[in-house]
Amino acid sequence: MVQSSSTPLLRIGTRGSPLALAQAHEVRARLAEAHSVDPAAIEICVIRTSGDMIQDRPLAEVGGKGLFTKEIEQALFDNAVDLAVHSAKDMETALPLGLAATAFLKREDVRDVFISRKAADLSALPSGAIVGTASLRRQAMVRRLRPDLQVVSLRGNVQTRLRKLDAEEIDATMLALAGLRRLGLADVATAIFSIDEFPPAVGQGAIAIETRADDARTCELVAALDDADTTAALTAERAFLAALDGSCRTPIAGHARFSNGALTLRGLIVKPDGSVAHETTRAGAASEAAALGRDAGDELKQRGGPGFFA
Repeated sequence: MVQSSSTPLLRIGTRGSPLALAQAHEVRARLAEAHSVDPAAIEICVIRTSGDMIQDRPLAEVGGKGLFTKEIEQALFDNAVDLAVHSAKDMETALPLGLAATAFLKREDVRDVFISRKAADLSALPSGAIVGTASLRRQAMVRRLRPDLQVVSLRGNVQTRLRKLDAEEIDATMLALAGLRRLGLADVATAIFSIDEFPPAVGQGAIAIETRADDARTCELVAALDDADTTAALTAERAFLAALDGSCRTPIAGHARFSNGALTLRGLIVKPDGSVAHETTRAGAASEAAALGRDAGDELKQRGGPGFFA
């Protein structure tokens, strides 16, 4: 494909954090390879989001995870960019009318890591130690496993959180292994949680590409990057989350994967204080991904009852 040097082949909208930029550059490199163009022909446009600007309050208090996508989605509507690159776990389950999740790149490792300068793993932290994390899921899971610890909200990008750990403002934190790997920082992990012990967030480890639904040219170019297995897994997970009305305001874990030709889904809800948890599993064909997710979410919503996340 030949491209004019003056006009970008595509314009990628992304947040400006180091992790977001690493993901955008990965998408650019893969698009350039897939379509035999110079990566310089694909422009990366940095867009500051509300989630980046509001750092002094938990996301749940100011609108949820959509704060990391709203301004980028507006840039899509304004035709200022052609595609948006997101961490899949930051995307709302219901996208704005006219936009679509067009592709999911092959998923990275979904596990969470434990990081501390004072203990080898979560079980080794002394009683009363301070654990910092912005994720309500991680907060609830820590309280479930170690109710004797202090859990505090910790906002900021990966580097900011590591600095607060080094300054001893907190004794430990948790981050996604996928993000650390994309930043070349996997070696900062003190321990890696097993998926069984610490199930991941819906979409964790996956990069999502969002486009205008009617932009056939961009959709066709982006389709080359889609990983079918990841898309099926995310379809199940996102349907599960949607059935629970899930957002950054609710501690929910969900993980789907392929095993022996079948799609398996594990879903978990936890009270914010960690005192009660409900989980369920589903298995079926990839073509049933959305139905499996909805069914699992409906079951846990009924089992939790009204007010479960209050």
